[in-house]
Amino acid sequence: MIKKIVILAAVILPVAATAQSADAALDRAVTVYSSMKSIRAEFKQTLTNPLTGSTATTTGTLLRRRPNLLSISFTNGDHIVADGVSLWLYLPSTVPGQVIRQSARAAATATFDPAGEFLNAPHARYNATAGGASAVGGRNAHTVVLAPKSRNAPFTKVRLWVDDSDNSVRQFEITDANGLTRLIQITRLSINPVLPKSAFSFTPPKGARVVQQPLQ
Repeated sequence: MIKKIVILAAVILPVAATAQSADAALDRAVTVYSSMKSIRAEFKQTLTNPLTGSTATTTGTLLRRRPNLLSISFTNGDHIVADGVSLWLYLPSTVPGQVIRQSARAAATATFDPAGEFLNAPHARYNATAGGASAVGGRNAHTVVLAPKSRNAPFTKVRLWVDDSDNSVRQFEITDANGLTRLIQITRLSINPVLPKSAFSFTPPKGARVVQQPLQ
């Protein structure tokens, strides 16, 4: 299964440790995301399927450099890379021996960057409500719940944990139409690191079959 994963960043802005409105917390998270130029994030992902009653957990590292470079490496061997020309999907955990190559334009879709869906002008697409104070990894945060205005949205509900101190999204939870829930916790975050373009290169493993999809 193609992993969905969000690209997050942080800037230091003063925030009062008091009750916060959903719109205020969301706007701070939007400012953080839009100001990010590069990022390195280690994460933990928990996928819960209510239809099967199963839960799967994996970890990985995400690299992102604007405008169009992306690398997501999972500890199970899966790898997603956008090198500026093509999007490479190598998912041996589910489709061993195969690499999919897509148009680089696909790298900008919410499939691989859900933050682009709910942190780019979210007020036009979502209704935000406050979820109350919480904590992630020992850090105080406020939660924001997003409900899509359109029935065609890729998610039925999104929950964000916005850090009270630095306005970064420390955790988020996405629920799709089938009730599948994906919980992502950012365990380590580096903002604006120097990331060479070579960090976003991909060479198909020897013997893997490359499935070419049309480049647009």
